[in-house]
Amino acid sequence: MRCVIARFPFELTKSGVVESMKGVRPEPVTGEVVIIGRRHYPAKQVGEVVTRQDRRDFSTGEVLRAMTQLGFTCRTHPAAATAPMAGPYQRASATLGAPPVRLTYGQV
Repeated sequence: MRCVIARFPFELTKSGVVESMKGVRPEPVTGEVVIIGRRHYPAKQVGEVVTRQDRRDFSTGEVLRAMTQLGFTCRTHPAAATAPMAGPYQRASATLGAPPVRLTYGQV
């Protein structure tokens, strides 16, 4: 199947992607995932191996679109999707290593 990644056309097949990823150890997942066999690979790692291009040359969306068209399951990593958003005071406290400060009404 013809897939465009980083403005370059590639003739990819599902079996060709599986063969390319055989023997490649999955990196720790922090974002979107492509499931190949029983392994979960980061989308950027799959794109790099399949296209032989630098990861900065293509987007995660391009890889996910191509892999979905080929029939692979693509997901967002649960830890990345459910990470709580900290406020600026909590981030500053975490950065400085101090316990979070809670101000109550009347404190200055």
